[in-house]
Amino acid sequence: MTHPNLLVGTKTSDDAAVYKLSDDLAVVLTVDFFPPIVDDPFIFGQIAAANSLSDVYAMGAKPIAALNVVGFPSDLDMSILGEILKGGASKALEAGIVIAGGHSVVDAEPKYGLSVTGIVNPGSQTANSTSKSGDLLLLTKPIGTGIITTAGKQEKVAAEVLENAVAIMAALNKSASESMISVGVNACSDVTGFGLLGHLREMMEGSGLGARIYKSKVPVIEGTTDLLEQGIAPGGTMRNLDSLKSTVLWDKEISENDKILLSDAQTSGGLLISVNPDKADKLQQSLSEAGTLSNQIIGEVYTPSDTDPTIHVAG
Repeated sequence: MTHPNLLVGTKTSDDAAVYKLSDDLAVVLTVDFFPPIVDDPFIFGQIAAANSLSDVYAMGAKPIAALNVVGFPSDLDMSILGEILKGGASKALEAGIVIAGGHSVVDAEPKYGLSVTGIVNPGSQTANSTSKSGDLLLLTKPIGTGIITTAGKQEKVAAEVLENAVAIMAALNKSASESMISVGVNACSDVTGFGLLGHLREMMEGSGLGARIYKSKVPVIEGTTDLLEQGIAPGGTMRNLDSLKSTVLWDKEISENDKILLSDAQTSGGLLISVNPDKADKLQQSLSEAGTLSNQIIGEVYTPSDTDPTIHVAG
């Protein structure tokens, strides 16, 4: 659908919609929800809320309000739902937004998330389709949450590894977004269900460019590679990898486990930022001062030839 006031819609698979209200105000709209990935209902609520807010942060916008989106079984103790909502409310408080209501339905499996509204100056949004050739690619959280949470469901992960992954998923991308807004970047996407390479593909296809990333530079959550060596990976991750067959050129030193890791379906992952090289040092410094989990440059954007793949993964 097109409309003169719809600045960002579905055309480029962006993280949120942007609708212009006036010359100096646009609203940013998104919704996201999913079933539990951890046993603790309060922590599940925190992670789901942080994940929903990330779509607005990725657009370089300021979230202001949200609505709860709930599916809940009729035969489960309602106190569990109360804890989920408390977890979401705690992240809303941290983000400085108000949860103004919501909607619930009876569902066989619990589900929770937020519909989030943000604001941005029209034209100042950070879309995922506006990378420039020569940009550097920077990632603000390590990857591996899909593998680790799957191991958690199978009771095959050390408690400290799972706890670290949970803390990473529950961390807001607020400070990372503020840093990129202050520095000024060309494009951004948050890394969620399609994995690092899936979201990078969307960015490059939308921008009409190619990207090269270096496996050795991608930050990885401690303990992830050990779990991969045990053959643990979620189904969504394997589907992601399969979907990349015609998109990615893998250097010969990239192992099958490396491919799985770079395709791992993330929950509440970091921001993948495309920034002019002249601004990269300033962005890294700002992210470091803000205490983000990573400020690692993992690759670069280039103008591909007709025969180049969308993404080249080097060692």
